[in-house]
Amino acid sequence: MTVRVMIVDDHAVVRAGLRALLAGEDDLELVAEASDGEEAVRRAALDAPDVVLMDLRLDGGIDGVEATRRVLALPAPPHVLVLTTYDSDADLARAIDAGATGYLLKAGPPDELFAGVRAAARGETALSPKVAGKLMNRVRRPSVSLTPREIEILTLLAEGRTNRDLARHLYISEATVKTHLLHIYAKLGVDSRTAAVTTAADRRLIRLTD
Repeated sequence: MTVRVMIVDDHAVVRAGLRALLAGEDDLELVAEASDGEEAVRRAALDAPDVVLMDLRLDGGIDGVEATRRVLALPAPPHVLVLTTYDSDADLARAIDAGATGYLLKAGPPDELFAGVRAAARGETALSPKVAGKLMNRVRRPSVSLTPREIEILTLLAEGRTNRDLARHLYISEATVKTHLLHIYAKLGVDSRTAAVTTAADRRLIRLTD
């Protein structure tokens, strides 16, 4: 069975490289390319690929996560296989939540890509070894329970607020703010404001705004 593939990436050089790789596989046929998320949705509807190789970070318009959601909302949608440079917990979680069948890294070997495309076409999950390890760590990681006040403080920290700002905003003393921060650091296993915000965002305890 020939697998119909579409490439979505905003870098022409990357698309050319993937095109050349796919051309060497008899059972993989490139049927469409797109350089942004909105074009990806249109081409997926028109060209009916079996598998879409989707980059996460796309210039202009919608990103790869939103494009994935829209592609999967099409009648008889293809499988979406994320192919990206980024392997953060937050990116992985967003891609999985959007419905991606798998998550591969561009730094992986060609054989991993080919196997991933074939697996995705069969409806199977395809993960690069590094991403699979991260996913297992997320599953094994003990859950963190933050109070509503601690979540509020973390959200304000993400906005760049100082301790004084936090105290004024929450109508509490700076000493109380510091106590809350110490509790947050202990729960998240971090030792700085930046690490607390990053870790909380990665674990999806708070949502960062652009």
